[in-house]
Amino acid sequence: MIDIRQMAEEAADELHTIADMIRWSVSRMNEAGIYFGHGTDNPWDEAALLVTHALNLPWNLQPQWHSAHLTRSERLAVIELLLIRIEQRVPAPYLLGVAWFCGQPYVVDERVLIPRSPIGQMIEQSFAPWWQGAVADGKPAPQRILDLCTGSGCIGIACAHQFEQAEVELLDISFDALEVADENIMGHQVSDRVMALQSDLFAAASGKYDLIVSNPPYVDADDMNSLPDEYHHEPELALAAGDDGLDLVRIMLKEARQYLHDDGLLVVEVGNSWPALAAAYPQLPFVWPEFERGGHGVFVLQAKDLDGFC
Repeated sequence: MIDIRQMAEEAADELHTIADMIRWSVSRMNEAGIYFGHGTDNPWDEAALLVTHALNLPWNLQPQWHSAHLTRSERLAVIELLLIRIEQRVPAPYLLGVAWFCGQPYVVDERVLIPRSPIGQMIEQSFAPWWQGAVADGKPAPQRILDLCTGSGCIGIACAHQFEQAEVELLDISFDALEVADENIMGHQVSDRVMALQSDLFAAASGKYDLIVSNPPYVDADDMNSLPDEYHHEPELALAAGDDGLDLVRIMLKEARQYLHDDGLLVVEVGNSWPALAAAYPQLPFVWPEFERGGHGVFVLQAKDLDGFC
């Protein structure tokens, strides 16, 4: 078995430049079989993030700086961060304290999921073609938006950036998650239009919304038992949703219509549980968008699709 601590001691003396540290980090992560999927999908990008963070440098450091020599204390700082990543399998965004979503940074820690929803791609496109906006047919942009099971608040806050006149409510059952969401509201300077409330699903919702968006817990029992170690640093409350992953989504489908305007839109991510959902509700005309940058299992329903459904 590889003694990574011994290798780290040797590295502190034998590696000298930023490029050395990135290459060494990639090799050690490959050896350890690290799982990537919380912001990066390969060891090179992850190594660059970890190395530059440990050195208090920007993640997009220009290549000419990669030949810069490091002090021994700097090399030790890089190595210690990498060892935590490898030995404890802590996802990189938790080590950095930040994750990127829709091109903007969000504060994250182990109280919330790491932002990665493909819904972000829909936000960037203003939910077209399902919400065409004023340019297409005179329909105004959404004025009231609800982000249900908000976690870090990234989906709702990204919606607030995309629809600059909209008022956005962020609801979550977890007070811990709401503390992080509040921090992101303040950091993104949207507190005049975005508020976070503690709520068991729709319990604290008020009135009707033009757009309800949600990335709720949807991982089924089998998937929970086979998740890579990295996922176990995330709150189980935000992942697990019963035997088929649909415990919360069933409730959402029954209650969503009363909170949607007649021309409103419901957008929900269910991930790998989408076949179970489609089989359970064959009467609902789910639309499943395809995503250019990867991701799957997000459905779209018009408010009228839910008329009479309970």
